[in-house]
Amino acid sequence: MGNVDSKLNFRKAVIQLTTKTQPVEATDHAFWDQFWADTATTVQDVFALVPAAEIRAVREESPSNLATLCYKAVEKLVQGADSGCPSEKERQIVLNCIRLLTRILPYIFEDADWRGFFWSTVPGAGRDEGGGDDDDDGARPLAESLLLAVSDLLFCPDFTVQSHKRTGSDTAEDIQSIDSCEYIWEAGVGFAQSPPLNYTHDLNRTELLKLLLTCFSEAMYLPPSADNILNPWVTFFCATDNRHALPLFTSLLNVVCAYDAVGYGIPYNHLMFSDYREVLVEHAVQVLIVTLEHEAGPAAAQHSLDHSPVGPDNLFVNYLSRIHREEDFSFILKGLARLMTNPLIQTYLPNSAKKIRFHQELLVLFWKLCDFNKKFLFFVLKSSDVLDVLVPILFYLNDARADQSRVGLVHIGVFILLLLSGERNFGVRLNKPYSVRVPMDIPVFTGTHADLLIIFHKIITSGHQRLQPLFDCLLTIVVNVSPYLKSLSMVAANKLLHLLEAFSTNWFLFSASQNHHLVFFLLEVFNNLIQYQFDGNCNLVYAIIRKRNIFHQLANLSSDPATIHKALQMKKRKKTTTAIISRINSQETISMEGSRPAIPAEPGTLKASLVAIPGTPPLLELSIYTVCYCSLTIRLSLVTIMVPLLPIKEAFQPESELARSRLSSVSSSAVYWNPTPDWVLSWKSKLPLQTIMRLLQVLVPQVEKICIDKGLTDESEILKFLQHGTLVGLLPVPHPILIRKYQANAGTAMWFRTYMWGVIYLRNVDPPIWYDTDVRLFEIQRI
Repeated sequence: MGNVDSKLNFRKAVIQLTTKTQPVEATDHAFWDQFWADTATTVQDVFALVPAAEIRAVREESPSNLATLCYKAVEKLVQGADSGCPSEKERQIVLNCIRLLTRILPYIFEDADWRGFFWSTVPGAGRDEGGGDDDDDGARPLAESLLLAVSDLLFCPDFTVQSHKRTGSDTAEDIQSIDSCEYIWEAGVGFAQSPPLNYTHDLNRTELLKLLLTCFSEAMYLPPSADNILNPWVTFFCATDNRHALPLFTSLLNVVCAYDAVGYGIPYNHLMFSDYREVLVEHAVQVLIVTLEHEAGPAAAQHSLDHSPVGPDNLFVNYLSRIHREEDFSFILKGLARLMTNPLIQTYLPNSAKKIRFHQELLVLFWKLCDFNKKFLFFVLKSSDVLDVLVPILFYLNDARADQSRVGLVHIGVFILLLLSGERNFGVRLNKPYSVRVPMDIPVFTGTHADLLIIFHKIITSGHQRLQPLFDCLLTIVVNVSPYLKSLSMVAANKLLHLLEAFSTNWFLFSASQNHHLVFFLLEVFNNLIQYQFDGNCNLVYAIIRKRNIFHQLANLSSDPATIHKALQMKKRKKTTTAIISRINSQETISMEGSRPAIPAEPGTLKASLVAIPGTPPLLELSIYTVCYCSLTIRLSLVTIMVPLLPIKEAFQPESELARSRLSSVSSSAVYWNPTPDWVLSWKSKLPLQTIMRLLQVLVPQVEKICIDKGLTDESEILKFLQHGTLVGLLPVPHPILIRKYQANAGTAMWFRTYMWGVIYLRNVDPPIWYDTDVRLFEIQRI
């Protein structure tokens, strides 16, 4: 009964607030205390008892009352942080204020006139713009007071951390004098002690982190912009004013990387009891990826080149960039790999192992770790541990490839692979044999992780047409690693030849101004493998000999108007790019044991899709320069995110002018593409066919002679001959190895910001913090 009365009293207070047309004085404690004193409402209760319409009504009709409510709630949090919340009543007041602010803040942000309210000094209540002067008793802006109070409360003994005071001691710990570095939440980076688990502390931390995310979410209420606009909430929270910045960063990172979702290995244990740590970990990783943002400009680019720390402006980025101990790197990498691999776990009892659902946030965190801390990237690549990250990424991409709604997930996975492939060690590590069978719907093969990566490129042939803008990136990954791949399996070799066969058809080459680049990429792969790894790649050489007609057709490509016209007529009969490619998939029907096809997106999964935009070419002609519209679904609403895809030239940069010229292209902005004979000749003459044609010239007669002399019908004998053959002195001089590296730019920064907030928007549905608010970073459409 007490709980029902408490909810009833809280609801009455909300009604009183919405019906009062006159400002309520801040000194009317009896009125304001109704919202947080002597109530035991949960966060779900607060969201149910404070309807959106009533918050907006107060904002429009009684702005001074809303301003006073926010001011008084922050004041209570500050008082709780100062006192250390020694009593249960004070803790309940603090929790009620946290929940109330979490509910109200999005409606403050959605109104442009109100966004400055929290950044004004409010020495008193009763006004929505505290225009106080800088010298007004040294008053801080309300936002700063709120963030500092939340930081203090995250290290409040007996509220969010275990108290260090002796048992039986009457004196409470002074929260203002404690060293919060001694209260880090979990052992790991920079901290050796693992405090005992306390589910109440985990719950309280989670509520505070939800409030932090809500504060940071002002970014969702600003339209997408190419200009880098720093989030003032994040900027202050990660600045030197926050004395808890270091222990907070360490706590969040350690809690995420130390989490073991499987627990004690008891089957179905996640169905028998609630895991409060998982909820905390999910919010911790979300706060981490939001705070690890900094400007992407010339200065940042210079830092990434000279590997120096990013700078002191954002302490979280600074701390992350300065981690250097190998044991810390090992802890982080093993933790992230364990969590990323969790959805792949196979057990004899169906659904017996707990599966986490925040893998998209983990991918963003891994990206930021590699991007901001080059020493971490080098550590990842110096051992085979990088393969523990590669396999789950390929699993996610394979799982999402056929689902048009999950383009965003595919993008982040491809970006990570592109970043890794820019380093030589990644290609070297791929030569490790692949033995662990992950349930992916790909052909059975015996080989290395390199084979897995190449076979996974069935995303090009069996994905949907909206992935076409990623083809350049996908092939660039293979080009980058190809000089280091010692022995491709026959399945992988055939996959590369299948791709070349598809991309070298006349109709595809003439369909768009940039399609011939895909052929250049594949020819570069073959040249790298022949020139640098000929000895171990007899399977590839055999596949090239068998499919030699493809190379002869390319060398003799017709460029006369009649041929071009005929190809374009064929193009009109093709509905999608993948229609012609799919015919070669018939040879890949045998899938791995235990595999399953791509499945639809689950609730809370970022859903993305490309749509035709007025004034742009048809989907067939969309290149990496087009604009991507990502779509999100949550309950009964459709959320559309507009994200500019990063331009190819800005995403990865070759290391020579020659490669830059290969990437230069004719603009595809014209609605009607009209290929001409001169255009065809301009790139046909540059096709790097010399090495392959020389190989065919030498080996084809030898193979044919062996087959005739010995009457061979078994390819194993031919492979043996090729394995022991050599082309030393017969091939052209080896070309220089060109590696295209990822370059940070404003386009990718904007993409990651939008994708990240889209994921967070979807994942926070209990309570639905931003649901039904006027979000502008992405468009929301009701179905």
